[in-house]
Amino acid sequence: MENQVARGKEWLDKVLALMGMPATAISKAGAVAIAEGFETIPEDLNSCWLNIEVKNLSPEQSQLLIGEKGANIDAIQYLANTLLNINREPEDQGSYTIELDGYRVKRYQELTALLENASAQVRQTGQEVEISDLSSAERRQMHSFLQNSEDLTTESRGQEPHRKLIVRLR
Repeated sequence: MENQVARGKEWLDKVLALMGMPATAISKAGAVAIAEGFETIPEDLNSCWLNIEVKNLSPEQSQLLIGEKGANIDAIQYLANTLLNINREPEDQGSYTIELDGYRVKRYQELTALLENASAQVRQTGQEVEISDLSSAERRQMHSFLQNSEDLTTESRGQEPHRKLIVRLR
């Protein structure tokens, strides 16, 4: 895990520098630190949370890194998970989550609430519920939330960029 963290930190520091993020955003430990205090997020033993420090970033720079509906931070995370695992043996591959200013934690809480409401509605009415405006990463996360549910299941329908998550009875 330490090697995974070091690779992730080094890669993300380079990406931030190439994006022109201010050098002052890089502390002695680098611009990236392992995120702590994410008690609300289930721990995945193979997941490495990398936190971009925001203390020296302007609000505009933070928003640029997050992007509209999280598109930019999702893209950075996708690249991390793809590029950092190239030519690695399966047992050496890891999962990376890129965090910025609590965005992932807040979004996780929003997704959890959204899924709880949809699940309650499906159980009450027996009708499937459609959830739109989710990124592919968020849809995968929602699928995993209900993968062990005895009475509910999820599926994705449609084509990007209008793909939707469906919650329905098994």
